[in-house]
Amino acid sequence: MEKLFQIVNPSSTHDSDAQEERLNKLIKAKEKTAKIRVYVQDALGGSNPTVWEVARSVQTKNSPTNFGQVRVVDDLLTSGSDRNSEKLGRAQGLISFSDLCESALTMNLTFYFHGGEHKGGSICIGGRNPINNKDRELPIIGGTGVFRMARGYSISNTFSFDPVSNYGVLEYTFYVAYPDHHEEIC
Repeated sequence: MEKLFQIVNPSSTHDSDAQEERLNKLIKAKEKTAKIRVYVQDALGGSNPTVWEVARSVQTKNSPTNFGQVRVVDDLLTSGSDRNSEKLGRAQGLISFSDLCESALTMNLTFYFHGGEHKGGSICIGGRNPINNKDRELPIIGGTGVFRMARGYSISNTFSFDPVSNYGVLEYTFYVAYPDHHEEIC
C-alpha cells in the first residue's frame, strides 16, 4: 500500500514518514481520560431549523417509527442547557430512523469544538440510539485534534423538548480516553 501511495504522490513520502512516526508516538503516549458534558440545541422547526430531512423511503409515510427517514444535522453545541450559554461548537452528521418496531436512530455525529477548553478538537460517535430511552449509550469511535485516537462512550438524554416550537435540548456526557499529546512531543 505504501508503494502505491508513493507512486500516486511521490512528493509525499516525507509527510507519510512523519505521520507514521507521529502515530507511533501517539500509540506509546500516556493516556488521558475526561468526562465532558455538553448540550445540543436541536431546532427541528421554526424559522431557523438545524435538522433537515434529506430522504425517506416509500414506507416512511405509513411507519409509526418513521422508518427510512434520513436527516442531516448541524446543531449548536453549548456548555449549558440554555441556548444562550457559552457556544462550544457544532454537532454535525446524519441520523436515520432505522427500526421498524420502536423509535430508534442510527447516528453518525461529529461534535466539533470551536470554543472552550477543547477548541479545534472533535469527538465522533456512531451507533444505535433508542430515542425514547433514558441514558442512551453510543460508542466514541474516534476524534481529531486533542481527541485524535479517542475511544470511549457517550450517554445521552433528552433534557427538554417543546412540541410547540419543535425545539429540543439534548444532554451528552462523553467518557473519553485519548493519548496525552504533550507526551507525544517529548
